[in-house]
Amino acid sequence: MKVRLTYIPLEVADQLGDFIISRDAQVMDAVKARARDFSTLTVIKLLYQLSCRPLAFSELYESSKIRMKRSFLNYLHFCLDYNFIKRETANDSVYYTITEKGRIMLGLFLQKSN
Repeated sequence: MKVRLTYIPLEVADQLGDFIISRDAQVMDAVKARARDFSTLTVIKLLYQLSCRPLAFSELYESSKIRMKRSFLNYLHFCLDYNFIKRETANDSVYYTITEKGRIMLGLFLQKSN
């Protein structure tokens, strides 16, 4: 498995130490870290942001700390395809919310530390 450099929100990094090989500098509310199993970690980052409240596209993109928009879109569509999240339209905005299946997926990884 290839080790990759990524930015992880602090609250996620504190709960998912198994994915982090080494932490580098803290940048605002994120940790720059070398991580293993990058794809799973990225899905968890998306689901974690939606676990508190529905978010608009731009809010989700910014809070997830996925720096490349194309990668963000790929993971967003992955989560939509597997019904981890759902898209809802309100007025002119699109909001994303986590589904029960997404909460179960997130719980599988966060449960260890609880």
